[in-house]
Amino acid sequence: MTRVTVGVIRGGTSSEYPLSLKTGAVMMSALPSDKYEVRDILIDKSGLWHMRGIPSTPVRTLSQVDVVLNAVHGGVGEDGTLQRLLDRSGTPYAGSRAQASGIALNKIRAREMLSQAGIRMPRAVSFSLQNEMHTGDMSGLVFEQFGPPYVVKPPSEGAGAGIRIAKTIRELPDAIADVLDAFGAALVEEYIRGEEVSVGVIENFRNENLYALPPALVAHELQFLSPEAHLASLARHSVPSPFSYEEKLSMENIAKRAHATLGLAHFSRADLIRTPYGVYLLEVNAIPGLYPGSSFPQMLEAVGSSVPEFLEHAIHLARTHR
Repeated sequence: MTRVTVGVIRGGTSSEYPLSLKTGAVMMSALPSDKYEVRDILIDKSGLWHMRGIPSTPVRTLSQVDVVLNAVHGGVGEDGTLQRLLDRSGTPYAGSRAQASGIALNKIRAREMLSQAGIRMPRAVSFSLQNEMHTGDMSGLVFEQFGPPYVVKPPSEGAGAGIRIAKTIRELPDAIADVLDAFGAALVEEYIRGEEVSVGVIENFRNENLYALPPALVAHELQFLSPEAHLASLARHSVPSPFSYEEKLSMENIAKRAHATLGLAHFSRADLIRTPYGVYLLEVNAIPGLYPGSSFPQMLEAVGSSVPEFLEHAIHLARTHR
C-alpha cells in the first residue's frame, strides 16, 4: 500500500512557538507509520522553513508532501498567512481557510460577527494606537459601559500572552497602555466570574455534520496562563464535566453556532465561561492544541476516540472537503 506523505508544520513566529512544537510532536507520533510517511516541517522564530532539519523554501517543501497538518498556533499559522501559501501551492491541508482563520484569531473582528449572531459574549471595548485619546480617557469610556474588574488583552494573541488584569478603574490606564505599547491594539473585556469550559467541534464526524465533543471543565492553578504555564500543564480538565445534560447541550450548541458563524472548517475549539446567569463565549480557536495537558485529546478520549483517529479524519477532510 502506498503511504500518504503528511507534512506536519510546526513552530512559527508567535509567542505560542513552544506549544506549537509540542502539538506537532504529538501529531507526528500519533500517525501510524504503515499508512503515513511523516515529514517534520519547522518554521523557526525568524520565519525560515526547515525540512528534516535542513533549511528549505516553502515551494520546495510543499512539493514533497501530499497533505499538510498545521500545528502552528497563532501568528502566521492562524492569521491566514500559512493558509494562503498552502492555497497557492495547491497543497491540501486540514483546518480552516485563510479568511475564516484570520477572523477567528482577531478577537475584535470575531466578536463583532459572533455578537451579531446573537451569541452571548462579555461586554468589551477596543482601542488602537490610532485612537487620539489618552489611556485615562479610554478607561473613562470603558467605565461608562461596565465596571471593574477588567481583562485587557491583545486582539490576536493566544495562550494567555499579553493579558493584563485591572482589578480597579485606577489600574486600567496602565493595563491598556501596556497592551497598546506591546501589540498596537487592546481589547478591554468585563471580567466574568465563573467556570471555564472548552468544547471541541469536528465536521462530518460520527454521522453528524457538526459533532460537538463533550464540554471539558477547565481548572488551573494560575488565574491566567502564560505559554510557559500551559507547557507546565498547570491546567486540569474534567471530562465528563459535572454539568447537567441541558447545560452541556447548551454549551455544545454555542460551540457549533460559533464554528458556523465564523465560517470555520474541519474542526475548532470554543472557550466558554459558565455562570449562574448563563454561558458566555470567550473566543474560538481554529487550531486546537494537542500538546500534553490540553483539553482536546481528553475530550476525544471521553467519547471513545483518540488523537490518531482525529488526525486520520482531519487528513481525510483535507483531501476530500477543501
